[in-house]
Amino acid sequence: MTDETTQYRARPRDEEGAGDTGREVDAAGLRKVLVAAGLGHFVEWFDFGIYGTLAVILAHHFFPSGNTQAELLSTFAVFGAGFVMRPLGGLFFGSLGDRIGRQRTLAIVVLATSASTLAMGLLPTHATVGALAPALLVLCRLLQGFAAGGESAGATTLLAEYAPERRRGFVTSWIDASGFAAFVAGSGIVLLLSAALPGDAMDDWGWRLPFLLAAPLGIAGVYLRTRLEDSPEFRKLKSEGNHSRSPLRESFATARTAMLLCTGFMLIKAVGHWALQTFMPGYLQTTLEFSRVQAFAITTAGLFVVAAAVPFMGALSDRVGRKPLLIAGCAGFVLLSWPAFWLLSRGNAVLAGVAMIVLGLCIAAFDGAISAALAELFPTRVRYGAMAVSYNIATALFGGMTPYFATWLIGASGYDLSPAFYLMVVALVSGTVVLRARETAPLRRSAA
Repeated sequence: MTDETTQYRARPRDEEGAGDTGREVDAAGLRKVLVAAGLGHFVEWFDFGIYGTLAVILAHHFFPSGNTQAELLSTFAVFGAGFVMRPLGGLFFGSLGDRIGRQRTLAIVVLATSASTLAMGLLPTHATVGALAPALLVLCRLLQGFAAGGESAGATTLLAEYAPERRRGFVTSWIDASGFAAFVAGSGIVLLLSAALPGDAMDDWGWRLPFLLAAPLGIAGVYLRTRLEDSPEFRKLKSEGNHSRSPLRESFATARTAMLLCTGFMLIKAVGHWALQTFMPGYLQTTLEFSRVQAFAITTAGLFVVAAAVPFMGALSDRVGRKPLLIAGCAGFVLLSWPAFWLLSRGNAVLAGVAMIVLGLCIAAFDGAISAALAELFPTRVRYGAMAVSYNIATALFGGMTPYFATWLIGASGYDLSPAFYLMVVALVSGTVVLRARETAPLRRSAA
């Protein structure tokens, strides 16, 4: 393999006339951007993730068959269908963001996702309209996935282009922290509803409430994002007439190697995220036979640790570099996935909580560095679109199918701990890509 395909470099901040404009934003301005981008991202991933959190309940309402595993597989297949649309959404919104701006595009993304999530909460069930119910669910999920294709790359791009160069890891890590905070909120709300609602109320109608929250959350997200200015780097490019008119064509012509690296980095992030957030609640209930309240308490604890730890990992990546954190996350999954699943299988809620925290720390180490590393792969002209396409290809092929494949793997192998091996293999692949790539953090780059 040539040097071109095994190395990447961070683009200088003055590339294409952008200048180190992130440093011109004062502390108050940067906080405003962090709040608007972070809360918008929270809304996006609360909306997108609540489907997976409620997968076990949705299975009975939309895919009744009398076979719990078959119902869950059908629900996870629809979960994966949303991811099929994410590369298309990445193509559309990524190109739009490089042409008209990050801020306007991200406002459209939140509006579209919230509308489709609200629709899910209003859908009739299979008992009411028969086969039309799952068909409508699939349609909502496809629309949701299309919109989500423009979110993570856009929010990362916006923060990276506002951030001071030597704090880029910390600033961009808030994207992943807010995403996991959304998962914590979703899991926590389901936990509270499950514990508080009487009898079968959660199964009958309580499951709709988290979806209906999409309306007020979406309004808040759109409001915050429309009040932001676009990033200083993009505004400078636009004012000079130097932004790309054909960003996708330019991406594939000039950034192919970076896009391949981005896809390789993303594999374990995608699988790790959706294994913890979506697969685990159903796995704990149906395979390991924890109660619903126990399952959501265990999941919430693990997701909370990730949300709290990611900013610290991001700050650490600014001091020691991106690669050490990325490698540590991958190595953690390779070495600790099977022991963590073994602890989960002991039937003890405390041990299961410890196992979730162990897995959570692995993904937190990786997520603390990944957003800055991905942004540093691409120049401003094509950053949003090139990242969105490669990011969402990895997420669609691996992340979206993680709950389905892990559930299928248990049934096919008859071994309850088999999903651990899937995590280990994917982490090994991503770790190999990271090892063959160069450092992008300014500290390491200046010392090279």
